[in-house]
Amino acid sequence: MIRVLLADDHELVRVGFKLMLDAQPDMGVVGEAGDGTRAVDLSRRLRPDVVLMDLHMPGLDGVRATELITSELPEVRVLALSTFDLDENVVAALRAGAGGFLPKDVSPEELIEGVRVVHRGESAVAPRLLTRLIGTFVRAAGGLDAGPRRPDPVPAEVAGLTEREREILVLIARGRSNAEIATALSVSPSTVKNHVTNLFAKIGVRDRAQAVIVAYESALVHPGE
Repeated sequence: MIRVLLADDHELVRVGFKLMLDAQPDMGVVGEAGDGTRAVDLSRRLRPDVVLMDLHMPGLDGVRATELITSELPEVRVLALSTFDLDENVVAALRAGAGGFLPKDVSPEELIEGVRVVHRGESAVAPRLLTRLIGTFVRAAGGLDAGPRRPDPVPAEVAGLTEREREILVLIARGRSNAEIATALSVSPSTVKNHVTNLFAKIGVRDRAQAVIVAYESALVHPGE
């Protein structure tokens, strides 16, 4: 049974999510929070498997609540929710440790599957939506459109990667699945999985969402490529 905590300041939204999730044979809602502070408190008490976290709440917002939960309770996975697809808070939540992001207007089937995916320790973000989000926000502060691009220094996170691991990180950042990476590199999916595990450990990330952020911030890939 996947134990889910709902964090949203709109009661009607929580009621709808609860009805959907409780109807599933493999999951159930164990608590509800109307703000980020309450979400953190209930996470500490209930230790849910997954927190459905609205990013826009009064007081302590969803990004800060996500950061507190994932740093203190690494076994608790957070699935961030937002009304807007291109929301800079989404990238902030992924940086803070969220295991995925879904827009609030997803279908019930997509929401339910997203909870299952995050619970498995995978990233519940559509690859192309993820690259679009990060391409829009992650390196915006660097002024990528302000004149010719200058060479970027190799950051410590990726300096220790092998050439093959860098290659795989770039493909992950471009939205490729393990199967697609295996085809592109003419290796087996199990070989790709081993490389992904190793490079995640080297760059200190938990999932593909955080790996894509590292790839963009390290300038291994750039928006628009």
